[in-house]
Amino acid sequence: MKKEPFKVSVNSGQYEFEIMPDQAQGLDLIPNGESVFHLLQNNQAYHVEVLATDYINRTYTLRIDGIKYVVDISDYYERLVQQLGLHAGGGLKINSVKAPMPGLVISVLVEPGQTVQKGDPLIILEAMKMENVIKAAGEGIVKKVNAEKGHPVDKGHTLLEFE
Repeated sequence: MKKEPFKVSVNSGQYEFEIMPDQAQGLDLIPNGESVFHLLQNNQAYHVEVLATDYINRTYTLRIDGIKYVVDISDYYERLVQQLGLHAGGGLKINSVKAPMPGLVISVLVEPGQTVQKGDPLIILEAMKMENVIKAAGEGIVKKVNAEKGHPVDKGHTLLEFE
């Protein structure tokens, strides 16, 4: 398997760099509470808080030493899809949305019969004291909502079904 770097863009291209997978795994990152980490890099210490995550678009909002950053991460295969002029998930019809992690349903933003487009927010799920907005990966019409505000869900639980 070919090892290719992750490309990282911070604040819409303000900073850009590459990191190899083995370098990412070797980061000296120590959990220091829920969604809070202590990072040592080049003999420098940093306080890192994960404020929000968007797993579908691989975007993370972080606060590092009090400064907020939006970080986009792409891997080799994602870049290859873009180079070929394809758009992963673009225009796809979706059948269901599953919980990417265990958590508590904070808000259900759609109802049966509603039409959604790619990127539309569907559900807000709290996991490890972070609010995660679950967005539509493609277009569809909500058929059934299998999640209820204030109720916990397990990873893989079907949150929504589409026609």
